[in-house]
Amino acid sequence: MPIINVQIIEGRPKEKVAEVIQNITNAVSETLDAPKETVRVIVTEIPKTHWGKAGKPMSEK
Repeated sequence: MPIINVQIIEGRPKEKVAEVIQNITNAVSETLDAPKETVRVIVTEIPKTHWGKAGKPMSEK
């Protein structure tokens, strides 16, 4: 049973998160020849205040 963890900055529409889950499921299923029913995708949304780039929180960008 493949388990894929994805971390993204919060704020994307629910439809886009669902699309990512579907696309990842399809890619992993095809690549590993695993039934889609066995693929697990966990999406964790990180607050912009808890994600940094170039030494600054993304909330300041």
